[in-house]
Amino acid sequence: MMDSDLVRESPAIATPSYEGKKKKKSRHTVTRTMFLVVFLGWLMVWVLLPTKVYKQQWTPKLNSKLNSTYFGEQGTNLLLFTFPMMLIAAVGCVYLHFQKKKGNSFSRSISASHRLAFWKKPVLVMAPLGIVSAMELVFAAMFIMLLIWSLANYLYVSFGHLHMHKQGEKVWEAKFRSVSLRLGYIGNLCWAFLFFPVTRGSSILPLVGLTSESSIKYHIWLGHLSMVLFAAHSIGFVIYWAMTNQMAEMLEWSKTYVSNVAGEIAFLFALIMWATSFPRVRRKMFEVFFYTHHIYTLYIFFYVLHVGTAYFCMILPGIFLFIIDRYLRFLQSRQRARLVSARILPSEAVELTFSKSLGEPTNSLAPYKDVTNLLICFISSTEFGFAGLTYNPTSILFVNVPSISKLQWHPFTVTSNCNSEPDKLSIVIKTEGSWSQKLYNKLSSLPAVDCFDVSVEGPYGPTSSHFLRHESLVMVSGGSGVAPFISIIREIIFQSTKPNCKVPGIVLICAFKNSADLTMLDLLLPVSGMTSDISQIQLQIEAYITREKEQPTTDTQKLLRTIWFKPNTSDAPISAALGPNSWLWLCAIIISSFIMFLLFLGILTRYYIYPIEHGSDEIYHFSFRCLWDMFFPCAAIFLAASGVFLWHKKQATMEGKQIQNMEVPTPVASPGLWLCGSTDRELESLPHQSLVEATKVHFGARPDLKKILFDCKGSDVGVLVCGPRKMRHEVARICSSGLADNLHFESISFNW
Repeated sequence: MMDSDLVRESPAIATPSYEGKKKKKSRHTVTRTMFLVVFLGWLMVWVLLPTKVYKQQWTPKLNSKLNSTYFGEQGTNLLLFTFPMMLIAAVGCVYLHFQKKKGNSFSRSISASHRLAFWKKPVLVMAPLGIVSAMELVFAAMFIMLLIWSLANYLYVSFGHLHMHKQGEKVWEAKFRSVSLRLGYIGNLCWAFLFFPVTRGSSILPLVGLTSESSIKYHIWLGHLSMVLFAAHSIGFVIYWAMTNQMAEMLEWSKTYVSNVAGEIAFLFALIMWATSFPRVRRKMFEVFFYTHHIYTLYIFFYVLHVGTAYFCMILPGIFLFIIDRYLRFLQSRQRARLVSARILPSEAVELTFSKSLGEPTNSLAPYKDVTNLLICFISSTEFGFAGLTYNPTSILFVNVPSISKLQWHPFTVTSNCNSEPDKLSIVIKTEGSWSQKLYNKLSSLPAVDCFDVSVEGPYGPTSSHFLRHESLVMVSGGSGVAPFISIIREIIFQSTKPNCKVPGIVLICAFKNSADLTMLDLLLPVSGMTSDISQIQLQIEAYITREKEQPTTDTQKLLRTIWFKPNTSDAPISAALGPNSWLWLCAIIISSFIMFLLFLGILTRYYIYPIEHGSDEIYHFSFRCLWDMFFPCAAIFLAASGVFLWHKKQATMEGKQIQNMEVPTPVASPGLWLCGSTDRELESLPHQSLVEATKVHFGARPDLKKILFDCKGSDVGVLVCGPRKMRHEVARICSSGLADNLHFESISFNW
């Protein structure tokens, strides 16, 4: 199902006629229908693959027409399994590009919203699975049915023509081997979907309204399921070899067939990754999980050597698109990001502010009361043609600090707003682990820092601000979970400055351990950029301090401190890896790299492998074919992505030099602590007066979430939650109880 709220007309553009809207809607419908038809066709191939009809009737005909001298036995699988998803990925990039040009929409009809409300409602809240919506449960059930269907048909065809692999082998032993083999086939089906959720810059996920961070749980489910199947496959074969006195088969590396040794090595790597990926291990020993999970490259390498080229082509789309995304992330991370400042909060949190490529000016000039910011934004986007970096609320930025760890990357929510802060990008890091504690200590212990090396990847996030379609929003947070809601509130503040723009009312429920954590709320208003006026929105903040029963009588809080970093010529503002037209460039990379892969493979097969196999009785080595099939995609992606990235980097450097001499006023002070600190300050003297008046602090109490949510008025209340698992599950259960039909749980995941 395609996300229908990706388009919004700019308020400065005349409203199109009814016929124009109708034609535009029909074009979108046709495009989405094309995606759906191609995807369903791809799924139908998987459905038919294990059947007797496909094997005995379709396969001979397809092989005779598609297995040419250029692609050999891979021709059929390349067309049926690889090409459809590559087509969706490429055309999807073009579709998303035009949707982005028209703007992010948050307007969806009430009827359409209510039709989807049931499917998005949580129906299953369990610790191992997390929060599962009705739609997710239906698709999960359909996928399980596909696995059962495939296994049943594989076994039906196999048992009908049972092959004895050893003289004197019993029928039940042959059937046992057949079951073990077909379990591996089913695991390969899981791998066809495994890499789509972790492709952060994917063009496929946004087409169905997903982001990588919200669909990471699907990767976890598929990973566990595939490991169960592969474990049964591997252990089953060991038992079979032991029963039939063929243990020597474990050491076989066949020249003409699958390599058992490669499969065993792949299974060992998989076991290591699997053992460290369980929640208890991952939470307590994250670094162990992080480093062991990076052996996935070796796992894929030996897996392909084991299954062969034909089965590799079946799962190639997900791996191909993942490699493109991973290489682009690598290229982006090689450039040090320009860190402007670091605000050290008394709550042992750090706000890092980066310089970013300037975005396009909005049609309405009213919000830009800072003339300098508006001038820079306008000049950079018109005269120099530099559209800049744009992102939506709840986007994620991955951060690496080489002085702490050269390998570790950690995701943090972007709290800044790209509209009101056109030249800055901010994230908040709370000290909750060893890495964040080291970062906090390093920054807070130094009197002054000339420069601080930081690399970033992203930001990645939703393609639309869909949460704005609700009449009101209730956002429940625990601790650092307030960070995603800071970005949402800043976006609502910006939208409220537009004429004739209706924004939802906001109720922010936040639970903190100590009163010092209240300073996290100071980040609701940006330091620089648009002068925020929260009096234009309905904002109510209920803050709960769980470990302090009364307000501190003395001023024992640490003072907020801001560190300003000197600009380094080797650093660069954060920008999209492929520039403002990133979707079109990604489309070019996907198409060109895939065509190059086919050309490389066709030339090798036709002019090297084909003469060997047809000019003599020799058979080309099974593993060598696999090596070529792995090398060619990597080489093609390297050439295509490197060329596009370097060209964009050159253009961005030239444009950056033209605007780098423009002076931007530097703030000389940061906002003070408005809820902690000196108690004799007059409220009227604070610029955050409206924010203070909207906030009510409860000491020694926890929020009664059931009462708060059931008391919400209005027919369409969006409920978002970010915090500890217990809190997330409690909110999900309340929304799914059926006692309040106006509560619509937003299935947005802020937790990895």
